[in-house]
Amino acid sequence: MLKSIDPLLSPDLLYALAAMGHGDRIVLVDANFPGTSVAAATVTGNVIRCDASAPEALRAILTLLPLDTFEPNPAVGMLTVGDPDDKPAVVAEMEAVVAAEGFPWASVDRYDFYDFAKESFAVVQTAERRFYGNVILTKGVIPPE
Repeated sequence: MLKSIDPLLSPDLLYALAAMGHGDRIVLVDANFPGTSVAAATVTGNVIRCDASAPEALRAILTLLPLDTFEPNPAVGMLTVGDPDDKPAVVAEMEAVVAAEGFPWASVDRYDFYDFAKESFAVVQTAERRFYGNVILTKGVIPPE
């Protein structure tokens, strides 16, 4: 345990967040997502576990990770297959977490999401059992004082 660090942020997750640079992407996915196979193509090469719901994990990550202000869509979720206008409750909850940070939410279709995830720095698999609890986050910068 560390002071002022959310206990949901494991040592492996803290390392990934710290090692990422500006413009790198980290993918937060639900329990049904093919995390291990997608993570094999990422920089870290393995899935990082975060045993929390997707909104809880997202909230914890955003206590440390600055989102990219140069990127028009620094938080990108997955559209519901067959119903792109549908917004599952878990997506609405995650969108609210991102909005509280002052950023918009964007979405892409399932296969584009998988392709973008494979190009990311790391995949974080949560214990989220609700479908579509997935988001790709682009890391920003912390400006000098």
